[in-house]
Amino acid sequence: MNKTQIAELLEQKHSVFINELRHLSDTDFTSSLSGKWSAGQQLDHIVRSAGPVNLVFFFPKFLVTLIFGKANRPSRTYEGLVEKYQSKLALGGKAPSQFIPKYVTVNQRDPLIKKLERIVQSLTKRAEKYTEDQLDKLLIPHPLLGKLTFREMLYFTAYHVEHHHKQVVANLKRNN
Repeated sequence: MNKTQIAELLEQKHSVFINELRHLSDTDFTSSLSGKWSAGQQLDHIVRSAGPVNLVFFFPKFLVTLIFGKANRPSRTYEGLVEKYQSKLALGGKAPSQFIPKYVTVNQRDPLIKKLERIVQSLTKRAEKYTEDQLDKLLIPHPLLGKLTFREMLYFTAYHVEHHHKQVVANLKRNN
């Protein structure tokens, strides 16, 4: 996937997630079952996860290379990245504490959605400023997957929102 296709994927997957959350009743937005995160908490988690990714894309490229190094392998495909993430989850991988959401109220829905929309818009705009080669050479750490290329982190960000959207849908089915 080239960077334009990745940007479209990021926008599409986040848009589907956001549209789902906008149309939930207040009860469905805030309710959780069996210790699972509510839809609001899923939203907060996505905001907490995508924000730092967007931030790293603002760093000067030389600084990213100095801090995290350069890739010594080709980027995984989207499918390869998804497979690696799913295998880490299957082994018990969990979100670190800074990404774990608190209780989210209905009043937080619109501000969190607006924040996520700004993050995704900024991230796709910033990613366009990188060459295809830079997306495959620059590294960024992921708390569960280790060092990922920028391209892989964009893939992860797109898949991650889809993963949590599926959890929202599954939670709604269990509640109804």
